[in-house]
Amino acid sequence: MKSSLVILYHREPYDEVVENGKIYYRPQKSPNGILPTLKSFFAGVEQGTWVAWKQVNAKQKKKFEEKVTVEGEGNYAVCRVPLTAEQVKQFYHITSKEAFWPILHSFPGHFTYATSDWENFKNVNRLFAEAACREAADDALIWVHDYNLWMAPQYIRELKPNARIAFFHHTPFPSVDIFNILPWREEIIGSLLCCDVVGFHIPRYSENFVNVARSLFEVEVVETVPAAENLTPVGIALAEPEVTSKLKYKGQLVQVDPCPVGTNPKHIQSLLDQPEAQTRFEEMREELQGRKLIIAAGRVDYVKGNRELLEAYERLLERQPDQHGKVQLVVTCVKAAAGMKVYKVTQSQIEQLVGKINGRFARLDWTPILLFTEPVPFRDLLCYYRLADICWTTPLRDGLNLVAKEYVVAHKGEGGVLILSEFVGAAVELPEAVLTNPYSLDRMDESIDQALVMPEAEQKKRMAKMYKTVTHYDVQYWADHLINLYKEIPSAKK
Repeated sequence: MKSSLVILYHREPYDEVVENGKIYYRPQKSPNGILPTLKSFFAGVEQGTWVAWKQVNAKQKKKFEEKVTVEGEGNYAVCRVPLTAEQVKQFYHITSKEAFWPILHSFPGHFTYATSDWENFKNVNRLFAEAACREAADDALIWVHDYNLWMAPQYIRELKPNARIAFFHHTPFPSVDIFNILPWREEIIGSLLCCDVVGFHIPRYSENFVNVARSLFEVEVVETVPAAENLTPVGIALAEPEVTSKLKYKGQLVQVDPCPVGTNPKHIQSLLDQPEAQTRFEEMREELQGRKLIIAAGRVDYVKGNRELLEAYERLLERQPDQHGKVQLVVTCVKAAAGMKVYKVTQSQIEQLVGKINGRFARLDWTPILLFTEPVPFRDLLCYYRLADICWTTPLRDGLNLVAKEYVVAHKGEGGVLILSEFVGAAVELPEAVLTNPYSLDRMDESIDQALVMPEAEQKKRMAKMYKTVTHYDVQYWADHLINLYKEIPSAKK
């Protein structure tokens, strides 16, 4: 049976388990993040397909099973695109991460062209498109995710002209002058203009896309509307009062849709309500010994602002010696996958800076910073969020940042302080946070000082508003919004 819904995403939606020499595909043990939400879209279809890539060697390819099913999730199959180690390296580690990633996050100084393999990138995208079209019914909805698959819409449209194609960006989308650095800009935007819907987290990103398209092609603006009421229209760095909602190019009507992904409050609360979580929470509180806890959660990446945050913490300890022994900074900074040199340098810088600060200020009874470079179990991370007096999340640039939303949910709107960079998508939704500019030393210093002395009444007032936003505009709201939007796409092209 052909699929009426095909989702293209680079990650496989299951855990691969080997037992007694046999491979089993099972639902993930930690069902947090975007994967369970995307899988939930299959609930409303008779048959669906998820397309992802799988790295294989020559021996594995001979016995490679392209299509697999996940235990207990029978209404969709996973179609895997086999890639060699060299294809993965060129497609993901180099072209995606060294060429596209720095441009998307407005760091053109990190852009690498010489080692990028555009032909390999297009070939991998073509393999994804071919797999999707083999599985899809003629008028299926084919939903492509993220910049790794920029070229897939064009190949899908060529192979299956009647398909309904949607695309969602999980990253920022930069301004015209930054995006147009890419030598392949016309091909990328031309592919995205083959879609029926192109989605982004916030209006600023969608407007950047529209402006890039208009700079490269004769694109007709069909409709412009005010930004949604839950998205701050003015007053902060990424605010945008109006959005272009419909474009037309070569007869193709393209709906441009800004709608930020939400978190899963019910899942978060269910984990925190478990006896094991409550026990772990009490253990953490005892270990903290009455100190104020500051949590900074993220991963090793130059866009995440880890160095700027650590330097701001060092300045805090310099100018406020009375805080020594009274505050505890916990940094979860998960190291990147092997094979990306730029992240090795970034990780080394973070570790050296943490060592320097601890070396300067540590006492027998107090280590200023606890650094975790391996993944912290999600349940434990939620306990840190609930315990933390301050969540300090100040990336230099981030598409959305779910850490901020998870922190708000963990506190149930009953206190705590969220320090949030103006340059993350979530800031547009959460103006009640202590917004800061991570590029400014003064603003960073002012924000942590403000957070440390904020009265409890003000904390509760701010957090209550953010809790209302985060629990209403949750991941289910995002899913329902998109389902309704995609239902409006005509089922056949004329």
